[in-house]
Amino acid sequence: MPAVLMCVAVLAAPRCISAAEPTAAASNVLLQPSAEFWKHKAPERFRVRFTTSEGDFVVEISRSSAPLGVDRFHNLVRAGFFDDSRFFRVRKGYIAQFGIPGDPTVGAVWRESSIADDPVRESNTRGSIAYAMTGPDTRTTQLYINLVDNLHLDAQGFAPLGRVVEGMAVVDRLYAGYDESAGGGMRGGKQGAIFTNGNTHLDQAFPLLSRLIRATIE
Repeated sequence: MPAVLMCVAVLAAPRCISAAEPTAAASNVLLQPSAEFWKHKAPERFRVRFTTSEGDFVVEISRSSAPLGVDRFHNLVRAGFFDDSRFFRVRKGYIAQFGIPGDPTVGAVWRESSIADDPVRESNTRGSIAYAMTGPDTRTTQLYINLVDNLHLDAQGFAPLGRVVEGMAVVDRLYAGYDESAGGGMRGGKQGAIFTNGNTHLDQAFPLLSRLIRATIE
């Protein structure tokens, strides 16, 4: 009973959850996308450390670059959304994509939970990070890091949130041997098995994928 009451208290007052150190209880909000937790506005500037199977890298995010996208990203990190997931789409000389949760229960909640577009204020240069999408107002939780300058993506509406400021060599090491076959992009029609079975599917069918162990706000 005490544990249940504690979880309820956290959900009722998400502002008490530390942005720097998300708790296990905070992850309960991942199943409640309408909770007050998700209305929290991100700081103007912050850094997120990604701990991966290849090492750590850090991205610096600027809310003025893409406020709607940054607010969601900040809250996803706070809730532990990206923890224990996979870099399921890594195309050498193009991008490294992630953002489908390892738990298919969570994936089902967020798969169609889109946000409106932000205007493109930054360019898709090497090291920048932005949301994947299929068209206007279709950004959900999937993001990519540009491995090279992909300036053609600017005109297509892909709005970077920030960029890698430490550990770009780690991003370059993310396993790219499966190319598009492990999941591909949102438009490719190959992500269904990830959403249905999560890490169980990916670890069995694509065991060499680089792992996103944890994302934390610094």
